[in-house]
Amino acid sequence: MTVSRWERGAQAPSAEFYIELGNLGGKADCWFFWRHAGLQTADLMRVLPSRSPRYVLASAFAHLDTAIAGSGGKGKTRQEARLVAIPLLKVSAGTHGEEGDKLLDLSEAPAEEMIAAPSQWCPNPAHTSCLRVKGHSMTPTIPDDAIVAVDASQTDHSQLDNKIVVAWDAKRGLS
Repeated sequence: MTVSRWERGAQAPSAEFYIELGNLGGKADCWFFWRHAGLQTADLMRVLPSRSPRYVLASAFAHLDTAIAGSGGKGKTRQEARLVAIPLLKVSAGTHGEEGDKLLDLSEAPAEEMIAAPSQWCPNPAHTSCLRVKGHSMTPTIPDDAIVAVDASQTDHSQLDNKIVVAWDAKRGLS
C-alpha cells in the first residue's frame, strides 16, 4: 500500500495501519485514524474503568414541573419522575438520496441542547444521543427533520437485525 494510492482514493490502509498511524499521531490526531480503523470511544468506554456517566438524573431537572395527564379522577398520587438528559447533537443523518454529516463518531459531535426523557425510555443513557434525520424516504415512520434517539451501546451486527440503525459511509456520511 503506497501513500499515493491512498491519496488518490484507489486503496485505503487496513485497520491495522490506521491504528499504527493513530499511535504515531499522538494525542491530537490519534482519533482521526482510529475512527477509520473502526474504533469508537463508546467501545473503549465499555472496557475502561468506570468513570462518571454522561447522563444526568432527575436532580439536574429540579426546575422542571412534572405533570400527570389523565381524566382528572382521584386516587392518583404524584410520583417523582426519574429523568435522564440526552444530548441533541448538531449532526444529521440522511435518508435515501440525502447526505448526512460526515462525522464518524457520534460521541465527538457537539450538543446543541439537552432533551429530558424518562429513565424507563432510555436503558443506556451514557451511550444514547439524539440527532435529526434529513429526507423523506423513511416517512411516515420517520419524517423529514424528525429527532431520533440513537443507542450506540449495541454494536454486534447480529443483535441489530430488524432494527433501525444509523450507519456511516465515507461518501454519504451518516445515514
